[in-house]
Amino acid sequence: MKAHLLHADQDFDFAADLPPSSADLIADLELDTVLTTMAAGDKFLYQTCAKVLLASVTDPAAIRYRQSVLADCIAVPDVVRLMYDIAVAALTEKRRIWGLLSSQYPASILSSAINQLEVLIVRLRDLRRLADDHVAKFRSEGLVTLLHTLQRDLDDDYFEVLSDHLRQLRFADGELISAQLDRDNSGINFVLRAGGPRRGWKERVRIEPRSVYSFAISPRDEASGQALQDLANRGLNLVANAAAQAADHVSSFFTMLQAELAFYVGCLNLHDQLTARGQPLTFPDPLSWTSPQFTCEDLRDTSLSLRTGQVVGNDVTADGKALVIITGANSGGKSTFLRSVGLAQLMMQCGMFVTAGALRASVCQQLFTHFIREEDAEMVSGRLDEELSRMSRIADQIGPHCLILFNESFAATNEREGSEIGRQVVRALLEADIRVFFVSHQFDFADGFRREIADLTLFLRAPREPDGTRTFKLVAAQPLPTSYGQDIYHRIGGWPGDQLAAS
Repeated sequence: MKAHLLHADQDFDFAADLPPSSADLIADLELDTVLTTMAAGDKFLYQTCAKVLLASVTDPAAIRYRQSVLADCIAVPDVVRLMYDIAVAALTEKRRIWGLLSSQYPASILSSAINQLEVLIVRLRDLRRLADDHVAKFRSEGLVTLLHTLQRDLDDDYFEVLSDHLRQLRFADGELISAQLDRDNSGINFVLRAGGPRRGWKERVRIEPRSVYSFAISPRDEASGQALQDLANRGLNLVANAAAQAADHVSSFFTMLQAELAFYVGCLNLHDQLTARGQPLTFPDPLSWTSPQFTCEDLRDTSLSLRTGQVVGNDVTADGKALVIITGANSGGKSTFLRSVGLAQLMMQCGMFVTAGALRASVCQQLFTHFIREEDAEMVSGRLDEELSRMSRIADQIGPHCLILFNESFAATNEREGSEIGRQVVRALLEADIRVFFVSHQFDFADGFRREIADLTLFLRAPREPDGTRTFKLVAAQPLPTSYGQDIYHRIGGWPGDQLAAS
């Protein structure tokens, strides 16, 4: 029995390592804010959601499979949370029993396995009742299949037979074991036998001719008692292993159910917080990578939405554009938009909703970020060298149909040199069929692509009002030879009458 809530035909590999780019994605996209909200203080939820969020799905059909499951979870959140609580309770009780009773001896292994199965059966019954009561409320293939499987496989006959087997394995009347004598009179071929039907009290007190020979061991004869236990262990070994495997099989189902439901519970936590802040939410339309597609309405930075609740959304149409260059006023929303693109791509490719009015985008094989870093004591060289080293590591990992986001990269030198480095890097990426979003204040860099490949490039600009205010809403516009550096100069104390050369 499988959960199959993240994939239609396989389990999610929670043991797999995170992508090499994960640390940069978490830092650059401020992903910790999203994960902390999804976890709601639960470490297991945080770790599970991080694995699913960063392990992007590249098949649009698989993404839609998860979207339909999540839509069901949003429609009936209480039932999904109850299902998750049942799985958590089953594993918690199982670990408690295993810790108390685990042993290397077959008799102890058998006793522990029986105790575990008895606890797990209670939780299986809870799942069966939940399926009976609520299956009609769900529409998604994943949840409907799971609940129908619970109804089919966990019927009344199953529980009756399982309970009967567990009662027999308690061996209330002792173990019946047969054996043969080897040539040296040692015991071989030990076989655990099923006892006959239990006799009533009249049969037990009836005096009959002796047909079985037996002897009793003194309670003080420890050596004989140990020898007898060794014989019993040899007979119990196979059934103990079988019972332990059965307990592991049932607990593995609960383990996977808990992990896969943890992602959806995290999504519910995030959905509740974003809805409370009045943010638009929608399921995006994932497309195959035939040509670069990206169109959004009211796209917002999810992390910023969680922190402030007041975020300006952007409407962008970049279908068919392999390169998107964002220029314009400092503090005008360029980096915020770039993060919103990265977060939306990750959230779309793990089957989540996005913080937008609408989104249609091509799936990418992998997402990379190359954001500006402030110099700190950990840097062993200058900032430009550090940027080039990071770019070199990305070049070793990136490939066709990937997406990379640059934020003020290669700006730690003069504009001419920085623009030339940026142009060469971007050209190489475009030739490898890699899509690029690039935030830059370097006019030479942006204008060079306007002159060379304007038809493949979308230019967005963060505007500045005549009075210096920012709208934080990007517009499609050609780059200008200024980022209004005088605004920063004035803000930090420059005289309004001073003339500052545009940067």
